[in-house]
Amino acid sequence: MERERDVSELPKAHLHLHFTGSMRPSTVLELADKHGVRLPDALTEALVGGEPPRLRATDERGWFRFQRLYDAARSCLREPEDIQRLVREAAEEDLRDGSGWLEIQVDPTSYAPRMGGLIPALEVILDAVETTSRETGLGMRVLVAANRMKHPLDARTLARLATRYADRGVVGFGLSNDERRGMARDFDRAFGIAREAGLLSAPHGGELAGPSSVRDCLDDLGANRIGHGVRAAEDPRLMKRLADRQVTCEVCPASNVALGVYEKPEDVPLRTLFEAGVPLALGADDPLLFGSRLAAQYEIARQYHGFTDAELAEVARQSVRGSAAPEDVKAKLLAGVDDWLAS
Repeated sequence: MERERDVSELPKAHLHLHFTGSMRPSTVLELADKHGVRLPDALTEALVGGEPPRLRATDERGWFRFQRLYDAARSCLREPEDIQRLVREAAEEDLRDGSGWLEIQVDPTSYAPRMGGLIPALEVILDAVETTSRETGLGMRVLVAANRMKHPLDARTLARLATRYADRGVVGFGLSNDERRGMARDFDRAFGIAREAGLLSAPHGGELAGPSSVRDCLDDLGANRIGHGVRAAEDPRLMKRLADRQVTCEVCPASNVALGVYEKPEDVPLRTLFEAGVPLALGADDPLLFGSRLAAQYEIARQYHGFTDAELAEVARQSVRGSAAPEDVKAKLLAGVDDWLAS
């Protein structure tokens, strides 16, 4: 029987991690106490007990509850020092899990009211990322994400802001929140602005909605990557299109189960996508609410889908290739993957 290598030592890139959702449970509790924030009982119980809250977002009430808990955690971030702490801890957790490159996703609109405005909010985040990257050695960049629940004009404002900071650490533009609300084509102008500035297009699609959501991201938003994208497995022609174009799907297995997209870990179509040649980048999504970080997603692939170490190494390579990392960083990480497999 082949020896199983430690997946936390496998070099990889982390391409799907939301800003607030990256926080440690203990940090949320400490910040809530610091700022006098009263958290919902369900969230406090989950954070204290070490068990993620029970969530099911496949219906409207479930998604509203998920958003309510997320907003409560976000309300604990009130000062630049809180932002700096979040970024530093996210980097520490990623390094522990073998990540050599992290692209953290954020909508600065959410933090603007407490940080003095939209531009100061993004600058605080980018400064924290730059400092943390320099001090920890983890390559870190930012993906600015618009909110599908808001007006497309807001997305254009964010796209212009993202392009303004393309040389300060912003590498991509995304679109998050409930993909069942709002058409992808409504945000095409915003994504056009971002693409013209050379930013990666990385909208969410194919999670709560089916394969058509992924097609819309490709056709209307020129997606280079798809946030989630798992529902593409229901359409062989769509999978071939993703494989032919080498569009990376940022698959988050634990999140898919926690939100009720699939009933069990073994139901997530990881192998279907992998064997169809669709590039994958496993991600933790919102570990604060889903209870598992990056290395755990690789363990899911191994335990529930029978991925061998060679296959896990290939998934890690795909995550690196799908990233916005500089070529020298990619080369170093890819060499590290080969070393891990040869060990």
